[in-house]
Amino acid sequence: MNSATQSVSTGTHGARPGLGVTLGRLARRPEAGSLLGMVAVFLFFALSAGTIFVSPAGFASWLNVAAEIGIVALPIGILMIAGELDLSIGAVIPASSLTLAIISGYYGLPEPIGIAAALAFGLLVGAINGFLVLRTEVPSLIVTIGTMFAVMGLTLGLSVLLTGSTSTNIVPSPFYKALLGQFVGGMFQVTIFWWVGFIIVAAFLLHLSPFGNWVYALGGDKISARNAGIPTERLTITLFMMSGFCAAFVGVGQAMVYQSAQVVGGQSFIFNSIMCVVIGGVLLTGGFGSVAGIVLGTITFSIVNQGIYFTGFDPNLGSVIIGALLLLAVLMNDTFRKMALTYSTKKKS
Repeated sequence: MNSATQSVSTGTHGARPGLGVTLGRLARRPEAGSLLGMVAVFLFFALSAGTIFVSPAGFASWLNVAAEIGIVALPIGILMIAGELDLSIGAVIPASSLTLAIISGYYGLPEPIGIAAALAFGLLVGAINGFLVLRTEVPSLIVTIGTMFAVMGLTLGLSVLLTGSTSTNIVPSPFYKALLGQFVGGMFQVTIFWWVGFIIVAAFLLHLSPFGNWVYALGGDKISARNAGIPTERLTITLFMMSGFCAAFVGVGQAMVYQSAQVVGGQSFIFNSIMCVVIGGVLLTGGFGSVAGIVLGTITFSIVNQGIYFTGFDPNLGSVIIGALLLLAVLMNDTFRKMALTYSTKKKS
């Protein structure tokens, strides 16, 4: 059979098997379950809420929520792939907001100084978390709970000491308001565009650079990763610093958007970000997940979180739906993971 005949034969008889193989591989991707979940949830609210949900205002309602949670969920997801967890973000977000508000709002120093100090604070907490996890060998869940309460107490004490109040106002200049706290078209927060930028960076690091291979190896087996020459200690500290930086960035954005900061204000991000990550197909045991899955999980969570208000349902049902969605996501993710492992075994044999 010559090459021309072979090409024709492949084009007529080989198309279906090729498509089947492609669909089979897609079905075994970590984000396959979260994609199906997102489509199902979106269609459910689009049909039950009517045209208002698919209007620009409807999209803005859940995209604004997704952007803030999504920026935090990305490093949390990567940490979970590496087999670690960071709960201190619940304290870093309000602490960084107050850092900016006190420095640039209460004392009137230039905004770049306040922003730099807030972001540096997030990096410092992340570095402390990583150092304590490595040196104490205590699970990161326990370590970051400890740092969370420590940061909460420190934030409350310093806020009252410096300003005499647990909240501080800030009036950002037009440039920084447009950069970090503006509403595009009066509805869409500029944070959405920052979220897209963070997604691109995270996707490159996790899927296109050696850094990503290190993360997956660390989540799969720390000892083997260390024996393979991977700088596991430096990698762990870096991942926690990424988490702290992103949490601080969200805190800075919130201060710019709402023009105020309070001691309590970031606790909801702890479990919301973890739910987004789990819905996105990341395993709690580490070593499995993707940036695309984290993004899809974030969108799914945000649609449910905001979509309930566009329907005639009791808003309290939102928590019920999110809880059921989380359980369903865990079951689906486990199913798709087993499919992936079965596929890999068959391919090797």
